[in-house]
Amino acid sequence: MRIEVLYFALLRERVGRDRETIALAPGADVAAARAAIATLHPEIAAFLPRVQTAVNQVMAPEAQVLGDGDEVALIPPVAGGAGPRRIAITERPLDAAELVAVVHGPDRGGLVTFAGIVRRSGHHLPDVIRLEYEAYADMAERVLADIAEEIEREWAGVRLAIHHRVGSLVVGETAVLIAAAAPHRAEAFEACRAAIDRLKQRAPIWKKEIGESGEAWLGFGA
Repeated sequence: MRIEVLYFALLRERVGRDRETIALAPGADVAAARAAIATLHPEIAAFLPRVQTAVNQVMAPEAQVLGDGDEVALIPPVAGGAGPRRIAITERPLDAAELVAVVHGPDRGGLVTFAGIVRRSGHHLPDVIRLEYEAYADMAERVLADIAEEIEREWAGVRLAIHHRVGSLVVGETAVLIAAAAPHRAEAFEACRAAIDRLKQRAPIWKKEIGESGEAWLGFGA
């Protein structure tokens, strides 16, 4: 079957056209269309995780099946905001449903989420009141995207999303969320664990414990 793909803003500039027709296998879904576009135009592949998809002028999930002649528009982030993002460093509370919406799909039968939650007993202090998270946000998002992409290459069929908070978080609040979806549960579990382990090793994100007995940056002692 054939679909009409529309490009806007930065995507249009990089591709060098505002629309084109591409061929897909019968029964292909939005996820398959996005993958085909990324292969056809590697110059925009890195931007696609931040891009939403509209089918026939209606926002569509990745699992939506396409029909011959459908119009598929790639919608970049707009000035007023955007839909769920695959990778995010943010000050707002995290929502697991947003990550699940990014990674789920009809061919992914296993979906695992991980939440890192601020606890009372910290690494240095036994009486934590809150954690202060700080990040080199632009670099951190790039590192998290690199981690997600390399894990997706290592485990075939995996789709990964990572959101991390910054700012002041009290005990019980969620600091990091990871969602991993895969054709089978084993790959989903392995990908999720690999993501948090690599994030801890590589992402430029720091935390300071604030407790009743004092305060300490992680890595520098109490």
